[in-house]
Amino acid sequence: HRRAAAARGARKDRRVRVEEVTAPTATSITPFTTTPGTATAATTPGTTTAATTPGTTTAATTSPAPATDLTRTFRAMATDVTLRVVDPSEGADLALRRAEQVFHRVEDACTRFDRHSPLMQVNAAPRAWRVVPRELFDAVDEAAQAYAETGGLFDPRVLRTLQSWGYDRSVPFEDGPVSLAQGSPPPDVPGRRPWRPRLDAARCAVRLGREPIDLGGIGKGLAVRWAAAELAAAGRASLVEAGGDLHAGGPGPEGAGWRVEVEDPRGGPEPVAVLGLVDAACATSSVRIRRWSVGGRDVHHLVDPRTGKPGGIGVLSVTVADADPARAEVWSKALFLTGRARLLQRADDEGIAALLVDDDGGVGISRAMHPYLIWQAPHVS
Repeated sequence: HRRAAAARGARKDRRVRVEEVTAPTATSITPFTTTPGTATAATTPGTTTAATTPGTTTAATTSPAPATDLTRTFRAMATDVTLRVVDPSEGADLALRRAEQVFHRVEDACTRFDRHSPLMQVNAAPRAWRVVPRELFDAVDEAAQAYAETGGLFDPRVLRTLQSWGYDRSVPFEDGPVSLAQGSPPPDVPGRRPWRPRLDAARCAVRLGREPIDLGGIGKGLAVRWAAAELAAAGRASLVEAGGDLHAGGPGPEGAGWRVEVEDPRGGPEPVAVLGLVDAACATSSVRIRRWSVGGRDVHHLVDPRTGKPGGIGVLSVTVADADPARAEVWSKALFLTGRARLLQRADDEGIAALLVDDDGGVGISRAMHPYLIWQAPHVS
């Protein structure tokens, strides 16, 4: 479960759709001229597409996957998860089972909605050392590195803020408007003090510090990373998709890569962009679904640790592409919290492949996103 040298990374709104790389049929998107070596469009019948509920991403197909392909769908970490292996090799069934178990182990270790989970046991006494499962140890380790890499914009110490807004349990946000009762009194601004958790690798033990933490987002990104590793040798290509966090492994069903349609955060029927991924990941942060009212004010799940308030001024969604699902997850959130004014400049400074949809419907991309981009809508109406 260690991070590869080439890549670093509450359930997010599921914002992307996965297909094999072919020409999109959407009429509201405009062609983007690809640079040499990037994926090009070629219509192919029977490609994988997505049937999604508003604001979600769940892979489905307009026509069945070839009989030789293996697909497994299950529920974990408050989202639907899809695993697919193209042209499976011997032992692919076992690899799929191992990949599924990755999600269940991460969920068991890192959920904040079960007071008996290892994470919540650590959160109950965050200043004390506690031996934890390997999945939780690695998630805390990765979260600490993400905190440092993003300059504190990714900060898991937002748990008490979310609890004070009534979000202390799993909530069916997809069912419609949600109003929650005020929880515990609002805490101090989460990012007021530096976060310096302690880790003892020899004992697999952690000491969080003063504040409890929420590992929902990065936990899912790590589960995608580790599940993708289980499937890497299972066939010619593989897909791991989990509620907006996905990894597209290998050349895809037809050898041209996987196509990812980034959904309109305003709920329109056409995508705002189409990405081509080969051995790459993407993640999207948006607040279209996970928002609610508490005490007469509107809030959402992306808390700015610098203020203790809902973040992302002027932003509807941010999609990040990266070699690593966990790093894509981390930076989609960190850039969202940066706000519209500085988002693309920050992405360029950090070399992050990012796509922004702002609250005026504008669509913008960072320099590093160009190699992934097949099509882009100029504006969202």
